[in-house]
Amino acid sequence: MFEDTRPADLDADGSSDTFAEFRVTHAGQRLALLRELRDGSTPVILNAPDGSSMTTALWAVDDARERLNFNADASHPQLQALVDAEELVAVAYMESVKLQFDLAGLVLVRSLNACVLQSAMPREIYRFQRRNAYRVRTPERHSPKARLRHPSIPDMQLALRVLDVSVGGCALWLPQNVPTLQAGTRLAEVTVELDELTRFSAAMTLQHVTALQVGDRGVRLGCAWQPLSGAAERILQRWIDQAQKRRRLLSLS
Repeated sequence: MFEDTRPADLDADGSSDTFAEFRVTHAGQRLALLRELRDGSTPVILNAPDGSSMTTALWAVDDARERLNFNADASHPQLQALVDAEELVAVAYMESVKLQFDLAGLVLVRSLNACVLQSAMPREIYRFQRRNAYRVRTPERHSPKARLRHPSIPDMQLALRVLDVSVGGCALWLPQNVPTLQAGTRLAEVTVELDELTRFSAAMTLQHVTALQVGDRGVRLGCAWQPLSGAAERILQRWIDQAQKRRRLLSLS
């Protein structure tokens, strides 16, 4: 038997593996990242080769059996296509970090009150730094607000809590007692109030609707900004920069 003396950052064909530095293969490190996804109820986008996708959240990490459990909406139109796919790619964003990993052996487990997607635990996770997309998670109390008219009911004024915000978009909390919104909806004339002195007007597109935990009385709306005006973009970037500075100071204290 010959010993493989190729450097660790080379592919089997001898070419350089440009993603080696981003690959997390150590079992303990992979488990820590998955638990962070679970504990933060971070949205996870599941993508199939045929283009089907669904946004969910990691509900449980069973490290003993090496299984992952994701929340599933039985009425989601693309759920069956995801289950039928031989493998999926999962993508999640944790503040300035993008995580990406493959999922295999996906099965749908149903109960009387809910259904769950189960898969094998990934053998490797890619961790990419997103230097230009720092995401600010907002506190539940005194959080920013997005004020707008309900697109289907113009007479209904909404003041939705902003869960997080970045230069690319934001996440809003839609309470259970508000008529639902569909992915792809354009939200025009939104006033974003980041704090008492900081606000701007914007339009955004609703990209996905996610129930983060079973029993939550509302859903998360993942939104992308439509091109912001120069003034709005400067206001947003300045506010994010200040939030990032405060975070660094707190980490040093």
